Formats: sequence, C-alpha cells, structure tokens
Amino acid sequence: MMNIRPFSSLALLLCSAILVPIQCLAQSNSTTKDISHLVSKEQFISYKDVGEFIDASPKVTIMVESSASDVEKYGEGVVKSLTGSDCDRDGKMDDNATCNAVYLKLWIKYQR
Repeated sequence: MMNIRPFSSLALLLCSAILVPIQCLAQSNSTTKDISHLVSKEQFISYKDVGEFIDASPKVTIMVESSASDVEKYGEGVVKSLTGSDCDRDGKMDDNATCNAVYLKLWIKYQR
C-alpha cells in the first residue's frame, strides 16, 4: 500500500500558503475605507494593475527623525522627509498592504 502522508502534508502546506494571504487581504479589506466616491469605475479600470493604481494615488510627504549619520554628514538642523502614496485618501502615507487592500476592495466593487 502506498504511503500518502507526504502528499497530504504537501497539499496542506500548499493550501495554507495560498489561503493565508487571501484571508489576510480579506481581513485588511474589511477595515479599508470605501473610496469609490473618489475613484470612479472608469478611472479604476484604466489602471493596468495595482502598481499603476499606487502610482496614480495622491502623494504625501512626512517628516522623519534624522539619523546620526545624516547629522554627521549634513550638520545640525538637517531635515529628512519621506514621500509615499495615500491610496485610501485619508491624508496619511499608506504601506503596501493598505494600498493592496484598497485596490482589492475597488476591484471587487467594480467587478473587474
């Protein structure tokens, strides 16, 4: 009789690897703001992928603490900033997971 235990373990591992990211996206999707009143269906479907959506999102610049090497290199009073995308249009810089969740929510809503 053939031992199917290694196969079933591999199948379980593969299913977990696929389902966990989908579940995480679904959970973050439920906490993501609905911005469909700001992004029309026509505008959304014009984006080739999530990368274009992120690039087209408004940009936000934040000030961050300068590192010791920045102060050493540029002197006291150096100012450091980061610019990133505001995918959910709340005025704050969003991380990649948030941008992906906003894109997914719009993708589902507009049945793309």
